[in-house]
Amino acid sequence: MTTVPRHRSPHSIASSVVTKSHQQTLARRLLLLPHSTDDLPPLLTASSSAHPELAAELYDFIAMALRAYVNPWWTKLTRYDKEFLPHITRILVRVVHATEERAHNVQLSSLVFHDLPTIVTQHYVDFRNIQPKLSTSYATGGAASLSHLFAQIQPHIAISSDGKIDPEYYRQVVDIILKLCLPPEDYEPEVERVIVREVLVKVLVNDIFPKITQPWFIQKTILDLLGPMDDEFYSSSRSSQPASNDTSFFHSMVIIILSALQSFSGACLALMHAYKQAISTIKLVNQTPSQPSKESTSSRHSATDIQPAKVVQPIQAPHVASSRTPSSSSSTTSVNPPSDGIPPSLPVLPPSQQAQDYAVAPLRMLTEIINAHERYASTILLSTLSMTASSMTPFLDKLLPYLLQRFLSPSFILNITRLSKRTLFPSGYPGPPPIIPTPEEQAEIRAKLVAWRGKGPMCTSFLITWCFSIFLIKSRLLAHLLPIILGPDPSATLSAALDPLSDAQCNARLVVFILDRLLLTLFPELVA
Repeated sequence: MTTVPRHRSPHSIASSVVTKSHQQTLARRLLLLPHSTDDLPPLLTASSSAHPELAAELYDFIAMALRAYVNPWWTKLTRYDKEFLPHITRILVRVVHATEERAHNVQLSSLVFHDLPTIVTQHYVDFRNIQPKLSTSYATGGAASLSHLFAQIQPHIAISSDGKIDPEYYRQVVDIILKLCLPPEDYEPEVERVIVREVLVKVLVNDIFPKITQPWFIQKTILDLLGPMDDEFYSSSRSSQPASNDTSFFHSMVIIILSALQSFSGACLALMHAYKQAISTIKLVNQTPSQPSKESTSSRHSATDIQPAKVVQPIQAPHVASSRTPSSSSSTTSVNPPSDGIPPSLPVLPPSQQAQDYAVAPLRMLTEIINAHERYASTILLSTLSMTASSMTPFLDKLLPYLLQRFLSPSFILNITRLSKRTLFPSGYPGPPPIIPTPEEQAEIRAKLVAWRGKGPMCTSFLITWCFSIFLIKSRLLAHLLPIILGPDPSATLSAALDPLSDAQCNARLVVFILDRLLLTLFPELVA
């Protein structure tokens, strides 16, 4: 008996191919309803058409997070409900849309060029004010640790005295954000809201905070931004040896002259390119309309806590930059008069009409980081830069927002998303806890950073963008200027600049303050 082979119709083959192509991505398998032929809704309404890869990477990140933190326990409750993850995805899409709209409506220039440098400056000031008092009566006869004194001078409701993050604080914050972003029919179901909230809080508190507050992680991040260290600017030792006997004097002179001409021509080409780029940038900046003066949230509310009424009393610990001796002020009880150099306290921020001078706060932050007031040459240099920036305030108030807009491009967000996905989900699932480098490896990372001398592909653009100096200088000129900026011993200056970032508990407070300021910028209703 012979069996007649069955043949599939062309329609069934085509349909199977289409179905397989639709199910080839993780986001389509998890975030859409079963047997759905629809596409994923646009995640970013402003940049999804110009950068479709960004929406795909964000959806892939959401799918990995839901598969890791929701799917394991949800499949134990029911194996047949396939609509739960798509419903959570719909809620997340609404939150992303609302956040994107708010980000386009707020003025990020004041946040980046004024508020964040002020918070970092105050962190350095408070840390250096505490260090001389560790072995005095202010530290209970030396029994109190540095992190304990820092917790008294910069208290926060979300962090305990031993540096532990309270997840309940961020549960309340995320719940308020969901209420602001979601329509009532999506916010009222408590189960979906709690699941979304717990996923976000777990990723933030358990995965992100413990890693980014480690000193070695911050130092390694700075080292990666500066680029690889090129320790050799000169030729190898063999080329520096005396010439052989068969090389004539005329041949050597020709080589020297040609090398000099090559260096001169390269310098001229670099100057021409820099001049053209500067002219083009100035034209684009002058064509950019001035940003309207908006009522900044910093003039109405605190920059540190979501509920200021509960923490108004603890955070009033004013300090000034000149308070550096144990006899000058107390790190826990003394209240100093305000100074012109540093704001009197962290949450007090100037009104919007005074926050347009964008170059002042970053230069003040740079002065505090490198301790420029202890060296006459660096003080003169930074004072000259401050006076130059003050004379160019109208132009810089247009230039710096323009550079910020160019920096915060969809390509930058795409790279951050890919980096976050590789870090949190290295194999598609949450990876093991990060391997903490050994003390020897941490010391090696710090030694490489301390040995930096203005070399590497990223150093010039990084310092230029952040320090607002002349942005056409090259790395060799920067290497010659470093002894003036950092003093005769640059290693000691860089080591002192890294000390305020060498304590994980103090770094946690800095990260929490920065995150609070960012959330208050996007969601000013949090303090209502």
